[in-house]
Amino acid sequence: FIAGDLEVDLVRRTVQLNGSRLQLTPTEYDLLKLFVRYPDRVVTHRQVIREVWGGACYEDEMHLLRVNICNLRRKLEVNPTRPRYIVTEAGVGYRLRTREL
Repeated sequence: FIAGDLEVDLVRRTVQLNGSRLQLTPTEYDLLKLFVRYPDRVVTHRQVIREVWGGACYEDEMHLLRVNICNLRRKLEVNPTRPRYIVTEAGVGYRLRTREL
């Protein structure tokens, strides 16, 4: 999967940005892998929590989701406060933007 300067190899489980390999935590990688499966589509907060953390016991853990998205953005984005790849869809979820990069 390639979007702009971001390259994700799901088979090798590697992530590169501008040709440099990124070290992601298992949770950060699982988040990115989920977004790669649905490029340019909104993934709801509930769907992210269910697929990454695996269950109903985490459905009220929005803080956990936000912290992990913030950490992932710090590694992926030139300016994490103005994300280019992982964009927030207010009140709904997140989208991996692959167009207009």
